[in-house]
Amino acid sequence: MGKTNSLNDEDLREFVELQARFAKTEKSWLVDIADINRETFDLSVKNPNKAEETLLREPQEILDAIAALDAESADILAGIGGML
Repeated sequence: MGKTNSLNDEDLREFVELQARFAKTEKSWLVDIADINRETFDLSVKNPNKAEETLLREPQEILDAIAALDAESADILAGIGGML
């Protein structure tokens, strides 16, 4: 649930059920009050059960890979052209 994932009836039903039992699941967890910033009281969603996201490649690395594939394709096409 958040800015890009609106609340729906099924999520609300699940929330009410889990909250009644203070259940810990993959999508619900407890936060120690000592871990909350006393200045901001920021309760942003930071799921501790979610796997770390993979870092994206740098743009130059992507461009280098594309250039290498283009060169390989050009060699293959030249070879095919030579067979004709």
